[in-house]
Amino acid sequence: KAILEESSKKLLQFLSAHRLPGAREGIQYLVKRLAGLKPDILLDPIYIGLFGSTGAGKSTLLNAILDKNFFLPVSGSKACTSCVVQINTSRSKQHEAKIHLLTDEEWKDELKGLVALMDPNEDSEDDNERSEAASKISAVYGKEAETKSYEELCRMKPVISIPFSRCILLRETTAEELSDKMGSYIRSSSDAKAGTSKEDTTQLWSLIKNVEVTIPNSQMIPEGVIFVDIPGTGDFNSKRDEMWKENINKCSVIWVVNSFERILGGKIHEMLLKEGMKAFQSGMCRDIALVATKSDELDLEEYKWETKKNNINKHDAILERNETVKQEKSQILKKNLLKKLPSDSELVHKADLVYTVSAREYWQGKTLSKEETEVPKLREYIRKFYTEQKKNMLINYTTEAMVIFSLIRNLPSNQDAQVQLLKKNYLKDFITQKIADLEEGISKCFIPIEQPLREGVDEAKKSYRKTIHNILNRNHGYQGYHRTLKAVCLNKGVYASRTFYRIDVNDALAQPIYEKIDMSFGEVFRIQMGTCSTLKACLNTFIDAVQQKLQEAGMKLVADNDHKLSFLKQETDFIASEAEKFILQKKAEIYHSLAVSIQNDLLLCYEEAAMVRGSQAYQRMQNILSKGITREVERGMFERAEESMRGHLQDVK
Repeated sequence: KAILEESSKKLLQFLSAHRLPGAREGIQYLVKRLAGLKPDILLDPIYIGLFGSTGAGKSTLLNAILDKNFFLPVSGSKACTSCVVQINTSRSKQHEAKIHLLTDEEWKDELKGLVALMDPNEDSEDDNERSEAASKISAVYGKEAETKSYEELCRMKPVISIPFSRCILLRETTAEELSDKMGSYIRSSSDAKAGTSKEDTTQLWSLIKNVEVTIPNSQMIPEGVIFVDIPGTGDFNSKRDEMWKENINKCSVIWVVNSFERILGGKIHEMLLKEGMKAFQSGMCRDIALVATKSDELDLEEYKWETKKNNINKHDAILERNETVKQEKSQILKKNLLKKLPSDSELVHKADLVYTVSAREYWQGKTLSKEETEVPKLREYIRKFYTEQKKNMLINYTTEAMVIFSLIRNLPSNQDAQVQLLKKNYLKDFITQKIADLEEGISKCFIPIEQPLREGVDEAKKSYRKTIHNILNRNHGYQGYHRTLKAVCLNKGVYASRTFYRIDVNDALAQPIYEKIDMSFGEVFRIQMGTCSTLKACLNTFIDAVQQKLQEAGMKLVADNDHKLSFLKQETDFIASEAEKFILQKKAEIYHSLAVSIQNDLLLCYEEAAMVRGSQAYQRMQNILSKGITREVERGMFERAEESMRGHLQDVK
């Protein structure tokens, strides 16, 4: 870092004294490139997302990986807030937490929806959506505030102290001290009495947007790894839900976390896997795995009866059961991966698609050894993934720096300006032609998406009625679903429900299209282990052609031109790297354009349904949504979604 800064300083001094035509621009460019090199490249974060619902054991698992028992608050008997929590290490000796709150505008936006869910003119059965809305309102405005109108609440002063900065900074010497303070903020305490100063911190839970936790460097985790605790369903608040999506998309690794009991007996993990798999298409995800927590929980007598192994002990029974579950769930995950990746992909055939973990046994060791809990195995995976990623980054960084220094050291000051101009014009004409060829090549890359896209639209038009029926009609016993449906409409077709999990009407309607295009879309854009997208191959062809022409352009007539040639080749690699970053940034926008287009077409329909009040509200909302979606389909809703994706692809080209 010091060498780069000193070199930039010397170049700037030289620049002020240099008057030769064209030289100033060249030196300015070199200064800019040196300044653009990142000496702290090893600190660039690698995000590992733990994706799961409340009670899945994410925080407990993280505590074990960090080797800090009970550091992050675990759900236990109290519900934790649904916000995203990031945990990273730093060179500071302090333990720190930044608790970011919703802005006033973001809270008011959520408050409108919460008040609508409290409508007293609707059916009065007690349901989760209404109860949660009441808890959030009373937490901020005090007892019985849930009976007030939106306008009345906006005029009321909150009963809790909200910092002007909308950020609470906690800094402590020990992990235990920080944990004690932090826990009262990110837990939802239903027992707390709103309005009392003692409970001020616990009542802020409804305003929390996200939390950043920083701990001193640990031997357990490499510096630069950031863990992201991601709620499994998103959030009713649009800003928190947006952050939920962003955090999933930026994770290089996603662990879908669920308890053993839920993995064996429920469908939640399948829904979570489905959401996690979307990150393969739209995000930075390079690897995914299913992590089954609480793997030590086993009824030995029941297991003996089921397996007819009367002499097996608990230790062996746990390991045997865990291995069986690994094999079964690995096959399910592999089947899902094969829908998006080629059969010869390294990721599909990797050994560890499923981990069976016990944090409790990691600390207590009553039945399993530390190695058998698989916590050390996850740590080792992190180290290997980190090392591989950083090694490639470091090689690229040092190569780039050395090429620039080599050019500066050997750049003569008395070059033939006429010869240089001829070479420049010759190369410029060639590269202009190659850019035109690249445009044609990219167009060909996108052709394989076109037919599946059309087929998906046809399939969506055939199946949308069934999709509507599945969303609007629930089996007997789903008490209070009409409020959930209202929340869906208030939130433009998307709602994260604690009872019914994530409901996304727009995505559900677009699903038949996604199923058709997923493989071809992945072929164009994927970045997973052991694969190369057709778009990257197209860029590589362009770069290879340009570098070959540089070689042929008389660049090696004299010895010192070797450095110039290396520099120009390095610059073409740099251009390719920047292009790949741009593509990754746009990939999510392209992929989600289908659902976004459908959402935009249905906005008026959602608004109309959300305004329904009084008796039979549920049936009337059903009717409005069903007719509204049908009307938009007949008006070409799916065709417009198709055109939207085509437009986004054209923009990228």
